[in-house]
Amino acid sequence: MEFIPLPMERGIAVWADLLSLLRLGKILCRLRPQIAEFSTPKAGLLGMLAATFCRVPRRIYLLRGLRLETVRGFKRQVLLWSERVACTCAHVVLCNSQSLRARAVGLKVVQEQKITILGQGSSVGVDLGRFRPGASPVREDEGWKACDHVIGFVGRLTRDKGLPELLEAFERIVFSDPMARLLLVGWFDAAEDAISEELRLRITSDPRIRCTGFVYDTAPFYRAMDLMVLPTWREGFPNAVLEAQASGVPVITTLATGSRDSVIPEVTGLLIPPGNVEAITNCVLKLLGDDARRLQMGRAARRWVRAHYADYKVLRLNAEFYSGISDSLLAGSCSMEESPARYA
Repeated sequence: MEFIPLPMERGIAVWADLLSLLRLGKILCRLRPQIAEFSTPKAGLLGMLAATFCRVPRRIYLLRGLRLETVRGFKRQVLLWSERVACTCAHVVLCNSQSLRARAVGLKVVQEQKITILGQGSSVGVDLGRFRPGASPVREDEGWKACDHVIGFVGRLTRDKGLPELLEAFERIVFSDPMARLLLVGWFDAAEDAISEELRLRITSDPRIRCTGFVYDTAPFYRAMDLMVLPTWREGFPNAVLEAQASGVPVITTLATGSRDSVIPEVTGLLIPPGNVEAITNCVLKLLGDDARRLQMGRAARRWVRAHYADYKVLRLNAEFYSGISDSLLAGSCSMEESPARYA
């Protein structure tokens, strides 16, 4: 296996992007792969263009989410057309959730016959041995008592993840439940949707809030939570929600694209409208005030993830998918218009 570093700007940078495209084309022309897969808006666009120019026989675009959903104006149009170009260059577009598939088709990002989902969705699944219910040293390390109510969040600390709404809701929650604590497992991402300095200061100065920064192993932190909240505005299919549920933790998340597929409403968690501070507050207090229901949801969540999203099941589907593509290479060529069913 060969790893080749390739510098690439995260945001729009015309000359740097052109240079990255040329470098990608050079690499692909040298390697001459039979199959190429690319993902994310920037790498997806440049990668699919380079793979098309180099005539890679099988080109796969993995759609993990739509950044354009939380963008307006000219930039939204740029992102929309970049997704459309990437999908046009692909023979097959893989999508990791049902609602993301429907949204992409609705926005005319991709033709319905070209996009497919493997199994129930998810890109990698969940390691059930690593993410499991059990004891955790995190509470003791933080000096929290057994009676404290730990509300968790895992992910980038940004606006698109709903951090402003979560912090406002937490202020209301602690007014009704002084034993509430907020565990933010994530980092302040310097992206375009970064939160304000005022909110960062609020997080770092509040003794009831613990912000971990980036951590390599999130599993112990899930086990320290009574429930998790992901008040996101957009997703593809949030792995953090599946990991929390595998750990026996019920999740409150939103009806946004992608996240709405990640829980069974009223069974493994709760779904609320994005941007609704009152809904976050009410749902958190409702679950914190009902230990029996919260524990029942956690058990149901673990069973659901084990049934559909165990990593070995998801990875097996991916292996079968690419094995089918390899078989098609031996059988003959395909056109851009062929149905993805041939490969699934």
